[in-house]
Amino acid sequence: MFRLTNLPYAFTELGVAMLIDQLRHDFEELKMDIQDILADQNEINEDTRLQLELINQSLAELQAKGNSAQPQTKPQRKIGFVQYEEAKEEDKK
Repeated sequence: MFRLTNLPYAFTELGVAMLIDQLRHDFEELKMDIQDILADQNEINEDTRLQLELINQSLAELQAKGNSAQPQTKPQRKIGFVQYEEAKEEDKK
């Protein structure tokens, strides 16, 4: 009786055909997954771009309001504990 001690390093035609079919299937799935990921990334980028535009617009409006505000003519009081002598001086002003 003939025994193989080592398996041969060859594929049958049927094995090669099965392998190619499986690789094609895996490749198509991978291609679809990559397209889905890229589409999701583009949607995220578009949303982020719109949000940044809104932020820039809001900042520009705030800056315009800040520039048109009247400068303060009355000096502001200091915050914190006030000594009795400092309070008298402020009342005199």
